[in-house]
Amino acid sequence: MGLDVATKHEKIIQYIADTDIGQKISVRSVARQMGVSEGTAYRAIKSAEADGLVATVPRVGTIRVEKTIRGDIQNLTFGDIQKVIDGTLFGGEAGLSHRLDRFVIGAMTTEAMKDYVTPGALLIVGNREDAQLMALSTGAGVLITGGFNASPAVVAAADKAALPLLGSNYDSFTVATIINRAISDQQIKKEIVTVGDAYIPIAETAYLRQDETVSRYRQLAKAVKHSRFPIVARDMRVVGVISAKDVLSASGESTLERVMTKNPITVRKEMSAASVSHIMAWNSIELIPVVDPEFHLMGIVTRTDIMRNLPVPGHQSEGANTFFDVIHASLRPDNDDRRWQTVVSPQMTNSLGTIAVGILSEMITEVAQDYLKLNYQKRSLIEQVTVNYLKLIQLEHKVVIVPQLLDLGRRSAKLEITVTAEHVLSAKAFVVCQILEEE
Repeated sequence: MGLDVATKHEKIIQYIADTDIGQKISVRSVARQMGVSEGTAYRAIKSAEADGLVATVPRVGTIRVEKTIRGDIQNLTFGDIQKVIDGTLFGGEAGLSHRLDRFVIGAMTTEAMKDYVTPGALLIVGNREDAQLMALSTGAGVLITGGFNASPAVVAAADKAALPLLGSNYDSFTVATIINRAISDQQIKKEIVTVGDAYIPIAETAYLRQDETVSRYRQLAKAVKHSRFPIVARDMRVVGVISAKDVLSASGESTLERVMTKNPITVRKEMSAASVSHIMAWNSIELIPVVDPEFHLMGIVTRTDIMRNLPVPGHQSEGANTFFDVIHASLRPDNDDRRWQTVVSPQMTNSLGTIAVGILSEMITEVAQDYLKLNYQKRSLIEQVTVNYLKLIQLEHKVVIVPQLLDLGRRSAKLEITVTAEHVLSAKAFVVCQILEEE
């Protein structure tokens, strides 16, 4: 008996997960190694990429990478920390799935540590057995730094308490920096709105089967007050979509398989809401089926759902800063929201001490979107940017960015952006924005 598709998919994912970090992953090699079609291998690799197991590197290809963890410190486990630092497990394996509450660096006497080490915490400390035993007795995990091993007594205490006892070759400061960076990265990822944050799950989704009739479609459309539905096969795989225009001239006895739109656009829960909004606007569609890696229906997402969940322009991450946050915080609009000013800081410059082209481009696109939102109440996505860098903009120069609207339509806007530094024309840009409209 052959394996079913879901089992094949899971086995390919496991094969990828078992591949050494840094190794190339190709559709052809996976298909050959696992004895599956290239289509099945391709879908599994894309799923692995969404899960953070692989990454696509320009001019190199798809490679196996260390899996990243989604969520903030409230969702990180001791096992996640072990992966982040590539640590050794000495004992207490049963506690790896426990959630991490906080971490404490043991740079004080053991007696003083007691005020800071609490149940659920992780004590980062060197070869100090008394501090390690104290933490385990308090209900905290222990991370031994500096490449030191754990003594048999500490290992036994960790196993008895079911609390993880980890080791790392890094020093305490480096380990703390790595963990802090991991927490910061996951806070940023958590704030990126995905389809999973906005979609309607299958339990609340109206859908039809391909062997049902046009009459059944009309009944459902009348009952739920909308006209676009996903069409599924018997195994719940999405095989099409249907809308009112598909059945205009169809008889009530016709099957949906004959009149539906085949090979529909579908999305995954891991996709960003912004990218799906772009797909919807570009293809003029209001509803897209949400599927799993094997195209089984998981729900639907509508343009209204996406628009409701997209962050407003200017939204900043809480507790973690991206370059976008730094740039946005530096831009100050005038009272009439028609001019933006900033001063070039060291973080914005390249090795020559002039503003980096990428930073300048990000400023221009940020101003364009803010201008449309503040003056025309239009939310937008950047579609095209052309920047002509005329004069070098130096460190500590005062920069003024002035947008001018050239054209505003229902679906797009065109702007010309003028950039001056110390009253000298330094750059001009042409920006095309895609207007996001609610359903």
